[in-house]
Amino acid sequence: VELQASGGGLVQAGGPLRISCAFSGRTFSDHTMGWFRQAPGKEREFVAAVSWSGGSTYYADSVRGRFTISRDNAKNMVYLQMNSLKSEDTAVYYCAAKLPLLPLGKFHVEDFHYWGQGTQVTVSS
Repeated sequence: VELQASGGGLVQAGGPLRISCAFSGRTFSDHTMGWFRQAPGKEREFVAAVSWSGGSTYYADSVRGRFTISRDNAKNMVYLQMNSLKSEDTAVYYCAAKLPLLPLGKFHVEDFHYWGQGTQVTVSS
C-alpha cells in the first residue's frame, strides 16, 4: 500500500484548507482510513477516521465541528476539510490506513498499519 498526502500549506487563522491522500496498492474500499497529526516536540495524535463506505466517521474532540473527513472510493482518495483553523492545528498531517476489513474501532497510532509521508499545515495567527 502507498499513501500520498498533499495539499498542505500556510493559511491564516480562521481560514479553511483541504488536504488529500491518494491510496494505491490494494482495494481502497476495504480499508478504514484516518488522519493523524504531529506537532514539533509532540506525539502523533489522532484527528479523524472514516469507515469503508464513508458512512461512519469519528473525530478527535479538538477538531469535531471544524474538520470533516470524507472519501471517494471511485478515485481512491480520502480528504480532510479543515475549517476555522487555529494556530494549534499547525502540524504535519499524516494519512493512514488500517489493515483490510477492520472496522472503525480504535484510533491509536498502532491501530493503523499503513502510513503516508505527511503534509505540513501551518496556521498563522
